[in-house]
Amino acid sequence: MTSTPEIIMYTTPWCGFCRRLKSQLAREGVELTEVDIEQDPTAAETVMRLNGGNQTVPTVVFPDGTAMTNPPAAKILEKIAGN
Repeated sequence: MTSTPEIIMYTTPWCGFCRRLKSQLAREGVELTEVDIEQDPTAAETVMRLNGGNQTVPTVVFPDGTAMTNPPAAKILEKIAGN
């Protein structure tokens, strides 16, 4: 399963939840763009806006503009399948 257009996952290098989610989605064939909020101040602002001022990762943003914070892989798979 390949997602098109782009899914963005905001992360940090030290986030274990981010690494696990990225690995689970890769096993399912889900393509995404990973953005490190510690390296990109604009991305950090986006994450804070989506999470009530908190820099909570992983935050996943879908092409339709909706977002999920620290979601299980199954919820992302449901979303991109249209369920």
